[in-house]
Amino acid sequence: MVLESISRIIKVQLPAYLKKLPLPETIGGFARLTVSEWLRLLPLLGILALLGYLTIRPFLPKKKKQRDSLINLKIQKENPKVVNEIDIEDLNSANVCYCRCWRSKTFPVCDKSHLKHNELTGDNVGPLILKKKIL
Repeated sequence: MVLESISRIIKVQLPAYLKKLPLPETIGGFARLTVSEWLRLLPLLGILALLGYLTIRPFLPKKKKQRDSLINLKIQKENPKVVNEIDIEDLNSANVCYCRCWRSKTFPVCDKSHLKHNELTGDNVGPLILKKKIL
């Protein structure tokens, strides 16, 4: 039943549709088409544009991953997930800044590399600051 419907569309309805289309014989003839004639052509033109795009799509250049959009560029890349655990009791000073931009040369401690990263990318990342309560 489905194949019969498809067959009917291709063999009967499509040729009847194409015969009714106002296709000019010259390129200049397109300029003389009325608005209603253009509207009747739109479905066909849309399908042709889609088929053309799908035909050339495999040949279009692939979007490259923007290296700067990656967060972690080089730190512990051999691990599936980078996790750093630091006991708060082990903090030597009252304030310690930890890197969240992954650009620090002294990772996991912040060296303010996020300032350059933010300037280049428009990002707004900053450090994680741990403060030790002084009793």
